[in-house]
Amino acid sequence: MLDNNFLFFDGAMGTMLQQSGLKTGELPEELNISNPEIIYNIHKKYVNAGVDIITANTFGANRLKFKDSAHTAEEIITAGVRIAKQSIEGLNNKYVALDIGPIGTLLSPLGTLSFDEAYDIFKEQILAGVKAGADIILFETMTDIYELKAAILAAKENTHLPIFSTMSFQDNGRTFTGTDVATFVSVVEGLGVDVLGVNCSLGPNALQPIVDALIKYSSTPIMVQANAGLPKYKNGISYYDIDPDEYSHEINTMAKKGVAILGGCCGTTPEYISSIINSLDGLKPVAISKKHYTSTSSSSKTVFIGDEVKIIGERINPTGKKMLKEALRDNDLDYVIREAIAQQDTGSDILDVNVGLPDIDEKEMMIKIVTELQGVISLPLQIDSSNSDVIEAAVRIYNGKPIINSVNGKKESMDAILPIVKKYGTLVVALTLDEEGIPKTAEKRLAIASNIINTAKEYGIAEENILIDPLVLTASAEQAAVMETLKAIPLIKNKYNVKIVLGTSNVSFGLPNRKLLNTTYLSIALGYGLDAPITDSTNEALMGVIKSFKVIANQDIDSKDYIEAYSNVTTESTRINSNGDLKEIIIRGLKDEATKASKELLNQYTPLDLVNEFMIPALDIVGEKYEKQEIFLPQLIRSAETSKLVFEKIKEMTLKDGSEVIDSNKILLATVKGDIHDIGKNIVKLILENYGYKIFDLGKDVDIDQILETVQKENISLVGLSALMTTTVKNMELTIKALKATSPQTKIMVGGAVLTPDYASKIGADYYSKDARGAVDIAREVFSK
Repeated sequence: MLDNNFLFFDGAMGTMLQQSGLKTGELPEELNISNPEIIYNIHKKYVNAGVDIITANTFGANRLKFKDSAHTAEEIITAGVRIAKQSIEGLNNKYVALDIGPIGTLLSPLGTLSFDEAYDIFKEQILAGVKAGADIILFETMTDIYELKAAILAAKENTHLPIFSTMSFQDNGRTFTGTDVATFVSVVEGLGVDVLGVNCSLGPNALQPIVDALIKYSSTPIMVQANAGLPKYKNGISYYDIDPDEYSHEINTMAKKGVAILGGCCGTTPEYISSIINSLDGLKPVAISKKHYTSTSSSSKTVFIGDEVKIIGERINPTGKKMLKEALRDNDLDYVIREAIAQQDTGSDILDVNVGLPDIDEKEMMIKIVTELQGVISLPLQIDSSNSDVIEAAVRIYNGKPIINSVNGKKESMDAILPIVKKYGTLVVALTLDEEGIPKTAEKRLAIASNIINTAKEYGIAEENILIDPLVLTASAEQAAVMETLKAIPLIKNKYNVKIVLGTSNVSFGLPNRKLLNTTYLSIALGYGLDAPITDSTNEALMGVIKSFKVIANQDIDSKDYIEAYSNVTTESTRINSNGDLKEIIIRGLKDEATKASKELLNQYTPLDLVNEFMIPALDIVGEKYEKQEIFLPQLIRSAETSKLVFEKIKEMTLKDGSEVIDSNKILLATVKGDIHDIGKNIVKLILENYGYKIFDLGKDVDIDQILETVQKENISLVGLSALMTTTVKNMELTIKALKATSPQTKIMVGGAVLTPDYASKIGADYYSKDARGAVDIAREVFSK
């Protein structure tokens, strides 16, 4: 389709509909049936501007958003694709993209929608679009990489059409849920999309750093559909601040860097697209170079293996661990979470997760543990099991690009594991053993590694996605073979572009002073080229070897990490006090411990003191970490949910004994009339509730009169209004005017992707908040007066 030429997408649909007189609050996709001519005419204007791909008017056509509509999502999609195809009828090399946006509800554990439910919704949209004759599947404006994974899998498993996937990034370089560009690329390239990129988000000038990062990490063709700058507001009319000439100049710069698929998003029109096409006349795309990163990702962090030593934490494995075995049998998830936190705090880069016990349901427990861990820590996970069904179940619902541990040289193992690696785009640990067992020599290990690597290539798995484990034998039983493991490392790395992992502690089994043997062997292995030891990062001696090696090997530049680690050594443990430090419990998101700790503390503190001395300081710390990007939305929500459990226990106790009640100031939240998006509002609600405010949540698509009546009836001092679509900001302005007229003492804060502080001020709002943390600061200011 690219054929060494640029591909041009169309621009905004919503902007064109506004210019055509779309009524505020009307669902744009319903026009496919109620007024198809207006949609056809917009498509035709873009066709006449010279675009190659027309985007069907199906962005929000899913069953959740259309549950109250007279038409099904399938009917809307069928009509939308038909109209788009009519607009290119008789023209060569023109295509129709089925446009699929976010569902509008966060996936669990951030929200209530399960991964499987999201998959089913996307599958319905895709099947309808394919049946209607779409040429391309376009996922755009995605802000949750987990939701995008469900969408891509639904497409890969139900169609053979090309998949184009874009996400929207904020000016901090991350999506709303915390995904950075490297992670986005790592995950979606692994899943096998045909094109990836960025859309909406920001103006083209502000998107240049995002584009640079895409080019740095991506081996896949890149697309960009920027906004026409920032939204402005003047004389009751909204507009964007970048004109077609400036827009095309910035897009031209991106094209010369390596972006090959170009178009526009909010605020762009056929004039913008025509300007882009004219500016690139006669030019050819810059070829995207093949990258060879070995990377694994969580939803918010990508770890690159190879440039410096990375540590794979080994402690979540019940082998030889009595307490972990008991915790798994007792469903004590907080114990597992504490083990994960301890490893994260002591320097692990990746965590191995093995829950294999004969007397539990391994698949159920693995899914449960993986889900819980991803709400608490930001490290990528290594899924460790001998059961391929368990592995596939876990990597399917994993939010990111995991490592599979493991495959080996047996044909049965490769037949079971390598298809999973390919399908989900994971890394895989390959053990150098086969039907004859663990070999005694380095050369035989190389031969087994070669067999696995070559077989993986037949599945389309690149060398950089393979981690070879040459397997350590015990010095007590196989002393002559111990060094053969290490000799195999350079043999393998000199022949293949693979990285080496190794569980070094097995060398000392059955011998005294295991610590000495383990540290000595680890230091030798690092010298031979070990990239990622699977070890215990809470072991100071082992970590000391790694920190020292990174200085000597020039991996720790200027010895910064080493100096930080040892210039002010303390003996303070990173583990949480067994008695339960409530602040730490909230910060860490230890739900199971929260209720117990708060119950005990209520014997020592009044409810109000518990809120002021524990809950609020903890939430403040969480908020600060979120602002500094030390944690991201999953961890923020986890802490808020943990705090909510504490607050519920406090309310339960106060009602039971008749003591003081934590009675909060009142805040009303609503998404304005015509807007059916409420993810941001719901997060704001969750955070504010934990600060003790009483929230009146009126939901989404709320009538102005309902807001006015509730404010007056409940004597509400602060109202929070949300709008995500440019077409509904007018209703936000009307709501603000009505509130000012009827309840002038009430303060109004607003938020949403289409708003800026300047825009908020011009429509009459008292405050603008970019996120939930900002809403807390505003509430404090309002209620302190």
